[in-house]
Amino acid sequence: MPDHDFSRPPSYYDSRFGRDAVKILPGQYYVTSADKLIVTVLGSCVAVCLYDPITEVGGMNHFMLPSNNTVSAASFEANRYGVHAMEVLLNDCLRLGAEKKRLVAKVFGGARVLPGYVSNDIGATNAAFGLEFLQTENIPVLAHDLLKNYARKVYFTPSDGSVIMKRIYDMHNNTIYEREAELSVKVNADTSKTGSVDLFDN
Repeated sequence: MPDHDFSRPPSYYDSRFGRDAVKILPGQYYVTSADKLIVTVLGSCVAVCLYDPITEVGGMNHFMLPSNNTVSAASFEANRYGVHAMEVLLNDCLRLGAEKKRLVAKVFGGARVLPGYVSNDIGATNAAFGLEFLQTENIPVLAHDLLKNYARKVYFTPSDGSVIMKRIYDMHNNTIYEREAELSVKVNADTSKTGSVDLFDN
């Protein structure tokens, strides 16, 4: 059964784990039926790992905010938002042979990693959205590591559902810091335009 790779995240061989791996960035997701490792790094973003333990089909997404009503669902940018990222992750798992009644989840991220940035707790909002979506879809959450003040590197193996998570306390990591700063600017810009941030579609 072939992989489905909507946003073409980069593949590489992970010598530490001795297997092929795929690294996903914000706005990307990856679903596979192969014995591959899916890797991402999270700050305030959230990643949901879904898998079917019988068919060994699973995948992971990486979203930055729950929703944005101004972005077309057909655009690549839509994958940055949980309301779309969760739908495509779920649907592609089903398309590759997973059964919804067997799907289980693990959820990570939602940290507050920018010192002094308290005007909008993006991480908490992302975490709440991810958990609410899974509850609505009746998908059990087997494990989660959410909120707090540290970034995370997540290694997910859909074929057996295992996750290895590394906590990152060193915020001298420029990639994480710059990504979070860019996100905070975007949220503040949206707030200044509308007076509030539309984070949920009700």
